[in-house]
Amino acid sequence: MKQFEIYVNGQPVPATPGQTIAEAMLANGLRTCRNTRSHSPRGVFCGMGICYECRMIVDGIPNVRTCMTPATPGSRIRVQDDGVIEMDP
Repeated sequence: MKQFEIYVNGQPVPATPGQTIAEAMLANGLRTCRNTRSHSPRGVFCGMGICYECRMIVDGIPNVRTCMTPATPGSRIRVQDDGVIEMDP
C-alpha cells in the first residue's frame, strides 16, 4: 500500500489507505485527541464512534470523531481543547 501523510498539530504522520485518523495516530505513538474543559487529555477509547472521546479538529471542523474518519492525504488535524471551543449545551 502506498503511504501518504496527514498532519497532526503541524507534524507529518504517515498513514495508509483504509486507515482512520485515529489508527494512523496510534500507529505512530500519538495518543491525545482532545483536552477536556479541565485540561485532562483524552484519546481513543471505544474505537467505534460511540464514546466521542476521539474528537479532534479536522481541516478546520471541530468535533470530528477520528476513529470513524478515514485518513486522507494532506489532512490537517489538531488536538481539540474543549475549554476553548464553544460546545452546544
